[in-house]
Amino acid sequence: MQWKNVLSTMKPYKPGRSIEEVKKTYRLDNVAKLASNENPYGCSSTVTEFLMSAALPFEIYPDGHGATLRTKLARKHDVEESSILFGNGSDEIISIISRALLDENVHTIMPTPSFPQYAHNAKIEGANITEIPLKDTYHDLNDFIGAINDRTSIIWVCNPNNPTGSLIPSDELESFLEQVPENILVVLDEAYFEYVTDPEHVDSITLLDRFPNILVLRTFSKAYGLASFRIGYAVGSSKIITELNKVRNPFNNNTLAVAVASEALDDDGFIEKCRKLNEIQRERYKSFAFETGLHMFDSETNFVLMEVPTDADEASEFLLQHGYIVRSGNALGTPGFVRITIGSEEQNTGLLEAFTLLLQEKGR
Repeated sequence: MQWKNVLSTMKPYKPGRSIEEVKKTYRLDNVAKLASNENPYGCSSTVTEFLMSAALPFEIYPDGHGATLRTKLARKHDVEESSILFGNGSDEIISIISRALLDENVHTIMPTPSFPQYAHNAKIEGANITEIPLKDTYHDLNDFIGAINDRTSIIWVCNPNNPTGSLIPSDELESFLEQVPENILVVLDEAYFEYVTDPEHVDSITLLDRFPNILVLRTFSKAYGLASFRIGYAVGSSKIITELNKVRNPFNNNTLAVAVASEALDDDGFIEKCRKLNEIQRERYKSFAFETGLHMFDSETNFVLMEVPTDADEASEFLLQHGYIVRSGNALGTPGFVRITIGSEEQNTGLLEAFTLLLQEKGR
């Protein structure tokens, strides 16, 4: 087989351990998965009710246009329907963008540590990559500007950033966008947008008229609680969306996923409830970090990056043995920390009790 040479330097994505696997391995009755930033409150009751009664034509190909969902999203964001691109999760949209714009002759800029799929897809396409280290957990936008050259095609901005949870102040983001040449696509990956509580934060979609070279990514996998349905979307200028649609597979979203997302979009109350509950529980982690003298990055998401008193893999294993699946920072480019999804009140109480035992055992 004539594989691309770069594949020999890469590894397949390694999914986290499942609840059932952990129960079996450690002989536990109760396990909380707090590793993948899923919504602990599930999804809207309107979705549950819909699934119980839906009668969909499964023998027919999906609506490749996603008409009903497209109309609702266009109305919600006050954009043209032609400004929306659907993907099989945001992951696929990142792949579509990379396939459309990157090759061995172009250059792309991204933060590190951040969502690994930017670099993963850029490597597959053979692009020249510049990774800009975070500065005090934030994107160093000045260095982003300094890294631009005449071959730069895409700049990736993860906002809020994964795995740190940090949010770029809106005025700084707008100042940055003013300095980026119009022929460079700026991808604003906003998977955790619905969890942001900063009152000064500006919805990036409202910036499209001023900055037609931006593309905003959103997802139904996080706050909407629809991770298993794999549906995300991008909002940008019709011109950009048209080009990306040339790369998109014709039926990349299945009928059920589109129908469910359309139902979920109607329940703003559910999203507001989840945002408030998440903020309350996020403050618990902040207080715990302060009381124990641990460093925790400021977060505007449904996860926190918490310092641990030992190796991150060792700490993750300890918490695993107590029934809590978290993500080791060693796998995220943040050694000495673990990323913890903010769960329900009960889940967080148990996790913090287990974390306290970790501190006691490791002498802190």
